[in-house]
Amino acid sequence: MDLNDETVLGAVLTSFADTPDPRLKAILETITRHIHAAVRELRLTNREWEQAIEFLTAVGHKTDETRQEFVLLSDVLGISMLVETINGGELGTESTVLGPFHMVDSPLRNLGDSIDLIGTGTPCVITGSVADLDGSPLGGATIDVWQCDENGFYDVQQPDSQPAGNGRGFFHTDEHGEFWFRTVVPSHYPIPTDGPVGALLAATARHPYRPAHIHVIADAAGHEPLTTHMFVANGPYVDSDAVFAVRSSLVTDFTEVTAPAEAERFGVTTPFRRARFDIRLRRAVT
Repeated sequence: MDLNDETVLGAVLTSFADTPDPRLKAILETITRHIHAAVRELRLTNREWEQAIEFLTAVGHKTDETRQEFVLLSDVLGISMLVETINGGELGTESTVLGPFHMVDSPLRNLGDSIDLIGTGTPCVITGSVADLDGSPLGGATIDVWQCDENGFYDVQQPDSQPAGNGRGFFHTDEHGEFWFRTVVPSHYPIPTDGPVGALLAATARHPYRPAHIHVIADAAGHEPLTTHMFVANGPYVDSDAVFAVRSSLVTDFTEVTAPAEAERFGVTTPFRRARFDIRLRRAVT
């Protein structure tokens, strides 16, 4: 009873004392301490706290089966990338954010298939490999890829003009750990700005753009799964990604190829782009 700004934090922390899960208890205590400290430092007004609640409520209302506004908020605040950095290892291919558009299962495809179901944009051939840290190939590893089209939109953003599964594919590496598929060169694009996260960017005079990239999740038995990107080198916004996800080791050359024989070899037209992305996975901790 009669709690004040000096004693209310202690009362809340005491209320967590019997939490059975020690990790949950630690998380709740730490987050509560930091929120109380921020409120005290800023001397938040009642209206400012109401606005914060209204903002988070709007984020929830904007979230649905094809739009994850909370992930978007986490991304633009750099929290998604912070979590990746804390949990990433020093060895192997670097990880980066999942992003808000991994909302549906990628179609199972054969090596060499095209994930471009529309037939527009600059043709592109992606080759690569999955291996352990010693370089031993990981046959049968899974590669889940998804990307926007040449105009910067994902299939879930344009269900009336893009068929479901466009720009998505789920592959297995061959016995040598190799994979390849055909696609189009992705574009840079703005993250969705028609919701509360977009309003936040506008209020802080920040641009909403992400550099061109292809998302990749690689996994193999006995190894840590990896969520990462292939970033298109020399494109706009590589040095100012709205979600802070670019790592220099993931910036990949998409080299133009004009040789007809190479185009025939891969079943594409000239000119096309070719990129290679070799992935190294860490062993799972047992």
